[in-house]
Amino acid sequence: MERIAFTGAAPELYKRLIGLHVAADKEAQAAGLSPVLLGLVRTRASQLNGCAFCVDMHTGELAALGEPIRRVHALAVWEESGFFSEREEAALELTEAMTLLAESRVPDEIYERAAEEFSAEELTQLVWAITIINSFNRLSVTSRTAPPSLDA
Repeated sequence: MERIAFTGAAPELYKRLIGLHVAADKEAQAAGLSPVLLGLVRTRASQLNGCAFCVDMHTGELAALGEPIRRVHALAVWEESGFFSEREEAALELTEAMTLLAESRVPDEIYERAAEEFSAEELTQLVWAITIINSFNRLSVTSRTAPPSLDA
């Protein structure tokens, strides 16, 4: 059975989600969150959610930002790699807790670690960025949106 492409089936809602993403990205960067940090968070959430389309997109964005390929590949094992700063680790830990919400319920220690690394404004924007990428992931995974072909 072919799945509905929900983004195309409800273009006005998708347009609003894109608009929310653009606004949140602008506010996140204005608050001091780097494009690399946001890309790491988006990629990790997408890995956890099994969203091939978003993993492909966000790893490409990280490469375009000059992010070393070893760090991009190490996202799946970020805790063991030693490649990430304390700030990045706190963001990735929060990303995992929020993405796996039913399992984690965002434990106090994870929230507190993030609150130590980020100002209230930064943490607010980080939570919004994680929330939005999870929304995109859910749409893409449910509709089985594939990344562009390697030939493209």
